[in-house]
Formats: sequence, C-alpha cells, structure tokens
Amino acid sequence: MHRELSKFIIYRDVSGKSILSALGEIFEKFENKSETPEKLRSEIYAQIRRLLEVATKYGFDKNLWHNYLAFLIITDENPFSLTYEKAGKQEGTVNSFAINDFGVWGRLFDFDFSEIERELSINCFSTISNYTAISKREQIFNKNVSEKVRALSEKIESCHGGEEIFEAVAEFYKEWGVGMFGLNKAFRIQTERNEVSFLPITNMEPVLLSDLIGYELQKQALVANTEAFVCGRSANNVLLYGDSGTGKSTSIKAIVNQFYDKGLRMIEIYKHQFEYLSTVISQIKNRNYKFIIYMDDLSFEEQEIEYKYLKAIIEGGVETKPDNILIYATSNRRHLIRETWNDRQDSVYHEDIHKNETMEEKLSLVNRFGLSIGYMKPSRDEFDNMVLELAAKRGDIRLTKEELLLEAHKFELRGGGISGRTAQQFINHIYGKTNQ
Repeated sequence: MHRELSKFIIYRDVSGKSILSALGEIFEKFENKSETPEKLRSEIYAQIRRLLEVATKYGFDKNLWHNYLAFLIITDENPFSLTYEKAGKQEGTVNSFAINDFGVWGRLFDFDFSEIERELSINCFSTISNYTAISKREQIFNKNVSEKVRALSEKIESCHGGEEIFEAVAEFYKEWGVGMFGLNKAFRIQTERNEVSFLPITNMEPVLLSDLIGYELQKQALVANTEAFVCGRSANNVLLYGDSGTGKSTSIKAIVNQFYDKGLRMIEIYKHQFEYLSTVISQIKNRNYKFIIYMDDLSFEEQEIEYKYLKAIIEGGVETKPDNILIYATSNRRHLIRETWNDRQDSVYHEDIHKNETMEEKLSLVNRFGLSIGYMKPSRDEFDNMVLELAAKRGDIRLTKEELLLEAHKFELRGGGISGRTAQQFINHIYGKTNQ
C-alpha cells in the first residue's frame, strides 16, 4: 500500500494524518518486518476503529474501504479538483497526472488484504469489505454526505483503469463540487484568532415549503427570487419580516432544501460575527455554488452598531458583492433597528443636531434588501385550516374535526397565541397524547 501512495502526484497530500496514511505506514512495517505481529495487529485494529467511526458518522455501508476512499477523493481540495468544480472537464496536460492518480485510486480500491490477514490471523479487512450497517435515524448521520459517497464508490467499483475513474470523478466534481461545500447544505462559521472556518450543519431539518400551511404568495415570491439566483439571473437580498411563529425561518430552510441540488448552499451567521462578513465572502466568492448568507431574527438596539458592517456589505462598500452571494434575513421588526420618538423630533436635542439624518440612517438598512416579504399572524379561520391540514398530514389522530378545533383553541389560549408555530406545537401535543 505504501508503494501505491508514493505514486500520487496531484493527490499527494490526501493522506496526511488520515487512516489511509496510517495503514500505508503499517503495511511498510509489515513488509520490512520491523514490528512484531502483535504490535501490527494492534495498530491495524486502531485504524479499523477510526474507519468505523467515520462510517457511523456518514452512514457508510457495504464496502467501507471503498466508501472511505471515495470520501477522500470527494473532500480533497486541490488545484485540479477546484478547477473541475468551477469549469468542468478541461483539456490540458494536468489530465495525464490526474489519470495517473486515478490509476492509483483504482489499485487502492482493489487492494489485496489477504496476505496480511493470513500472516496476522485477522479478518477485519474482509469484514469491512462486506459490511451491513445498523439501521439509524437520519439525524444520527449526515445523509447528504452518505448518499454521494456511496454513489461515487459504487461508480468507481464498475470502472476499469484510471481513465474511467477520471471521467467518473470529473463528472462528480462538476455536478456536486469538492470538499465540504460539495457535500453539505448549510454551515455556521467559527472564529478563532481572527480566522474564519466553516462548520457543516449535519442535521438540518428536511422541511419543505409544502409543510408550511398558507402564505402562498410569500412562498411564491421567495421561490421566484431564489430560482432566479441559482439560474444566474438578477435577484435581490431578501428580508422576511413579521410576527413570530409564522414560518419565516422555516421558509428559508425549505428553500435551501428545494434548491440544494441546483448548487444552493446556506451559511448562517450571527450578529456578533458581522465583522467577519468580508472574510466569509472572500472565502466563498470563487466557488461554484450560490450562497445564501442567512441571518435569523435580525434586529438591532439603538446602541448597537453591528448593522453598519451589514450595510457596507449589502451595498455601499468599495468591493462589489459577488454574484454568487445573497443575504436572506428574518426579523420580527419591519425596520430592523429600534427607532425612538426622539429620532423623529427635529426639535429635540439628543447628541445629534440633525435628527432626520439619524432616522434616515436607521431606515436605510432595510432599504438595502431589495425584496421584503411580510409574514403576518393568521386569522382564526386560517389558524383552524392550519390545524386541520397539519392533522391530515400527520394522520392517525383519533378526534373529530370539531373536537380537534376545540382542543386547538384551548391550547392556543394557554400559550403561544394564533400562529403556525402554535398549530404545529398543538399537533405534536395532541398526537403524543392520543397515541400513547
């Protein structure tokens, strides 16, 4: 195995501290007889455990060795993979180096573990090559990664030689991309020592717009804007404002789920991280994806100045915002920044002579969102319709229509008020109560 790893050119850094690298070192020791069988066996079992941990995290199945190698191919960001993500297959001398490397990948896929298993009296490699995973809930593993890794793994299994693997991987890079952005729908950012890194959100709720009852005009406007965006046409930054519990955040999640296959990704950023917006944008502006920078429950108190970072990014900064980035925000406030009566009274002196200018500055942020969509509290009839439709979707609720609505009205009076969130909470409550 170590001999094959030494033949990598483009993917030379793929092993690093990986399981593949560790196994290469183990096989070199085995060939040179520089370690006792007991020590080699212990080192192999340590790497098999690491492989099982990766397989559990990403939901691998059948041939875990093949799945793992496909995972390395998918996640290695190098000049070749990034170019093919952006522009698809290209003619060039680099392809000969790539075909060499994919020949190595093919031989690693077909690697014969029988000798080391026989000499060390182990069967772990045979076991992971024919593995039946325990059935798990989707929330436990990253389904997006799992599906793509297993699909590419099976495709490579049917390839013959480096050229066919090259074609399969080139097609994958063009369709899905490479690295974390190619595999995941949504991300948060982490900042440390002024450096920004992206953390995948692996258990994003698989909600659809059809799960949100009502608000048809609002959903249509959001879909139309997002569809224009992912298709490369002009689109606007979006502010979803209105009463709490009306489905603003749900709409954003659903829109990402709907357009993920067309290259849409979401990066969630919090107010205290706005100073890093420029850094975030610089890291994603040249990738072959459309990014929504998502800001949930956005609002500012009078003394907070973070909105100035946002204003500069949306419009008015020196650098033009890239075409592959839009900002989608939700807020319970229509104007985002808390406005006082003093802001409206020119005659009142309050540390600023020109009070109209102060008010205009505060209102200018919302004007930078080209599309504002209102989500208002539903009427009683609309609330009742939400309850009935959600109950029909859930099924197996043993109450008549009249009984269901009566219980819903009691539930609403005890807490959350009339909203889509309350309707959903009531259905969860009544389903658990009547299906014990």
